Amino acid sequence: MNIDWKKMNGLIPAIVQDAVTQQVLMLGYMNEDALTQTLETRQVTFFSRSKNRLWTKGETSGNFLKVVKAEADCDSDSVLIHAIPAGPTCHRETTSCFGTERSPGLGFLGELTQVVEDRHTKMPEGSYTTTLFKDGLDRMAQKVGEEGVEVVIAAKNDDVEKFKGEAADLVFHLMVLLRAKSLSLFDVVQTLRARHQKQ
Repeated sequence: MNIDWKKMNGLIPAIVQDAVTQQVLMLGYMNEDALTQTLETRQVTFFSRSKNRLWTKGETSGNFLKVVKAEADCDSDSVLIHAIPAGPTCHRETTSCFGTERSPGLGFLGELTQVVEDRHTKMPEGSYTTTLFKDGLDRMAQKVGEEGVEVVIAAKNDDVEKFKGEAADLVFHLMVLLRAKSLSLFDVVQTLRARHQKQ
């Protein structure tokens, strides 16, 4: 990664973004050693200006940030870190240091994907999602078909809220079916992106 360390007097801003939800989690500063350690250990490490030393995010709380990838900006004077958080990022026990507890916009689909994954792994009793997984692939596929038909019917009427509700049901059941096939909406997005690039 090409960073112009002299331009910023040896420190660069490092923005950390959730690799799944795309939510901005925090901003810190890195010197060359912090960036090197981040890339080598795959744990986000900053340079603390107040303590004058390197510190790995989560070294006290256990809420580490696992690096997926890192990239410099166009001016080579800041870095964007895509990471998977092990818990709340902020010391206030919130997801983001920027005050938004939930991922904005479509980023919520990333959160919901994680919930579906968690249900599939832990199979908690009393969960509707657990029931779907236990009922098997045929039932999950049937639910997607049923919800698809309900979306079509709702689209023919003037009740916008009903239509949105049925569309939400369809997306949710599709997410469950995708997980049963060891896939997620992000795999679908990659397919859409690949198709778009061919046009």
